[in-house]
Amino acid sequence: MTKSQPELYRSFLDLHLQPGGFVMPNAWDGLSSLILKDAGFKALGTSSAAFAFALGRLDGRHAVTLKEHLEHAALLASISSLPINGDFEDGYGETPADVAATVEAAIAAGLAGIGIEDTSANPDKPIRNFDDAVARVAAAAKVAKGKIVLTGRTDNYIQGNPDLEDTIRRLSAFAEVGADVLYAPYPNNMSDVVAIVKAVAPKPVNIVVGTMEGAVSVSDLQKAGVKRISMGVALYTRVMADLKVAARQLADGDTASSSEGMPFREAVKLIQAAG
Repeated sequence: MTKSQPELYRSFLDLHLQPGGFVMPNAWDGLSSLILKDAGFKALGTSSAAFAFALGRLDGRHAVTLKEHLEHAALLASISSLPINGDFEDGYGETPADVAATVEAAIAAGLAGIGIEDTSANPDKPIRNFDDAVARVAAAAKVAKGKIVLTGRTDNYIQGNPDLEDTIRRLSAFAEVGADVLYAPYPNNMSDVVAIVKAVAPKPVNIVVGTMEGAVSVSDLQKAGVKRISMGVALYTRVMADLKVAARQLADGDTASSSEGMPFREAVKLIQAAG
């Protein structure tokens, strides 16, 4: 039975409150969402990077429109019937009011969660100043409260500013103005992760796999107090890596190896089961 948006919101919020937290992989199309659901995951995220790449565009440059991302996220929600967290970059707007409108649109589209970054889509100045970033999350929080799980995110590390002090300052401010979850992709090490978790406690923290050099296990992240573990673009690029191998095999004339994969009937079965 398809759940209503309020039901999906409550289910998603409860996952953040359960002991040990949860893993939230990121899907990029209908079949990937069904494969992840079949594996037992209870919620999914979109990936702005995976979606942009699938369209042949760059991530973080407003190359994907709000309408496109809303339709994409709503598709994943309707096909999987799982809570979907929308990775909505900077909130798609120049002003805090624009960001608030985006949150309203995400609720109307049936999403259970939404992330708002402090990015600007301007490669010359990729991170917004502190006051602007906080004001945008605050505007989002006024709309989101009790309706959709709001993640406040700083991209300091991604954008070449590995400043733990400023990262904690921003995340703490996002928490104070109403963000439900805090997120700083790709901290340098587990010490930074632990410091972030402690700084914003008791609010939950999301960490994306690939944070440090080498793999960090789910159990290690959970021991550090992380409540939500996402994959970002990692699953999509894993699949693209397999496609690259198959393409080379096919170019060499090896049709047998290049065509190995999920049986067509298995894909059909998953879609049929989704109704």
